[in-house]
Amino acid sequence: MLATSLKRSSDIFSTPPDLFPSPIALTSYTETVVNHAGIGRGLLNSTVIGVGTTIVTLAVAVPAAYALARLRVRFVALLMLLFLVVQMVPAVNLALPMFVIFSRAELVNSFAGLILANCSLAIPLAITILRPYFLSVPGEVIEAAKIDGCTTWSAFLRVALPVSTPGLITVAVISFLGAWGEFVFGLALASDESMQPITVVLAGLTNSFGTRWNDLMAVSVVVALPIIVVFVFLQRYIVGGLTAGATKS
Repeated sequence: MLATSLKRSSDIFSTPPDLFPSPIALTSYTETVVNHAGIGRGLLNSTVIGVGTTIVTLAVAVPAAYALARLRVRFVALLMLLFLVVQMVPAVNLALPMFVIFSRAELVNSFAGLILANCSLAIPLAITILRPYFLSVPGEVIEAAKIDGCTTWSAFLRVALPVSTPGLITVAVISFLGAWGEFVFGLALASDESMQPITVVLAGLTNSFGTRWNDLMAVSVVVALPIIVVFVFLQRYIVGGLTAGATKS
């Protein structure tokens, strides 16, 4: 992908193919990534959608997971099963019903609609990951905090949350990257070009007149950079958070 983005159009399909581009051409980055208004707008839209999805997911999933782990809630097993079933439903099956509902609520072509659509998949997964973390907090510690004057809410904030930091980081990263790379909701719920995320803008580089492969690969490199950076710096938390959530009961 990187090599193709640095090649001239005439060198992309050379035989035999060149692994290392010679000469190196930065035209795809200067003209398509830097000077293309749609690319910059798409990156900004994806950033807003990703950050918004992360914030809403954490705000809803963290207290919900704690409640399902520590409070006396009926049908917990059934709820967790439903959360797992949601992960099996393809986004394309949800896009049309969401479009109908969001059209009536005037949420089509809006950041709020795109964030809510992404949260519909992110929140169940986040609760599934976070609940084992809150179950691992000893009940005696929470009771001791209540004896010392903490309410249920303050015990949650002061005791349970600090212990569950790896799970929170894992959920935040997964929620952001899921929204950053989401395509179906962006295509179905954002017909206005000014609201489309970068994934939809990227698909627009392929049309009936052919594919500009070097431009396509240059934008793909830029889109992949946040994912690479996040995993390089947070991979310890992500891997640890997922494995801990899978083994704790």
